[in-house]
Amino acid sequence: MLDVNNIRKDFPILHRQVNGKPLIYFDNAATSQTPQQVIDVIVDYYSNYNANIHRGVHSLSQEATDAYEQARLKIQNHFNAKHSHEIIYTSGTTHGINLIANGFSSLLQKGDEIIVSALEHHSNIVPWQMLCERTGAILKVIPMNQNGELVLSEFDSILNDNTKLVFVNHISNALGTINPIKYIITEAHKFGAVVLVDGAQSCPHIKPDVQALDVDFYVCSAHKICGPTGVGMLYGKEEWLKKLPPYQGGGEMIAEVSFEKTTYADLPHKFEAGTPNICGGIAFGAALDYMNRIGFANISAYENELLKYATEQLQQIEGLKIYGTAKEKTSVISFNVGNIHPYDIGTILDKMGIAVRTGHHCAQPIMDYFKIPGTIRASFMFYNTKEEIDTFITALKKAVMMLS
Repeated sequence: MLDVNNIRKDFPILHRQVNGKPLIYFDNAATSQTPQQVIDVIVDYYSNYNANIHRGVHSLSQEATDAYEQARLKIQNHFNAKHSHEIIYTSGTTHGINLIANGFSSLLQKGDEIIVSALEHHSNIVPWQMLCERTGAILKVIPMNQNGELVLSEFDSILNDNTKLVFVNHISNALGTINPIKYIITEAHKFGAVVLVDGAQSCPHIKPDVQALDVDFYVCSAHKICGPTGVGMLYGKEEWLKKLPPYQGGGEMIAEVSFEKTTYADLPHKFEAGTPNICGGIAFGAALDYMNRIGFANISAYENELLKYATEQLQQIEGLKIYGTAKEKTSVISFNVGNIHPYDIGTILDKMGIAVRTGHHCAQPIMDYFKIPGTIRASFMFYNTKEEIDTFITALKKAVMMLS
């Protein structure tokens, strides 16, 4: 079991006040908080060995290069990629998705079909719409039901020999639904389709094994996993990364340059043009170290406790409706209370020091499905407590009373 009180000491921000109240941070699905251990790694980099990587013969460059590439190995081991060069540093999940969408522009033809799910974040919808506009491919959607679960029988029915690409998130950021990605990957592969999984919301809660999943591409962001913003990871099977063209041109991603012809570097550098977020990559590795020390089995078990407890408390509030009641879900609760606008409740909660997210959560098709403008979303991490949930429930009841 987790020693949560001790863990909380690692997070400086959890000890500040907001509007004169102790901060209760329930917006973890947007961005997790950063432990002192990771902050120290960032400070150490800029204090002691800030230098560009891969190009310098001097000591600082060598130290920075070693730390950056060691972090890549940590990411490889965490996700169980077969090769370290299958790990591409990105600026985040959205960057990784766009990299793949750009690469397939030259591989798709008019009439080819792409499948996305109804539970996707905008960043796993818009790049594929743009890809269809460029290539003439057809976008199809796996529908969802009232519980916020994908209708797999409909997925089975739209899969066919024209299906080239399938894109689905591992966990819905808006509803917390854990999608059956192993089934989706297996069925898609029967038709020769390539599968990309958006792991932005899953990686804080579980430890994906990309080889066991047999997924072709997997993307995530460090800032969801106790790391810094502006850095993420694209895993791709070697065979596919070799087939795709570079996403950007510039330094680092080249082997030879002349005015007549340029040849590209080997993986992973082919997809890493320009000076990267060196400190971010190193801190990404440190964040994974931190979470692995706590243990993802421990994290998952404790967060499920928080989810169950908060759900039970919220269900006792008259007029409250929870959106997303899938059998398999993680520690995210989206809800509304009567006809009160979610923004109004969120604003009052903020005055009481409680940070939640309101709106459509960059998942507008989900809100359109439920015919609502948005929801209040409370999302929990392993450093949250049942006592914080109690304070949240009391504050929510007060906000509802004020707005009714």
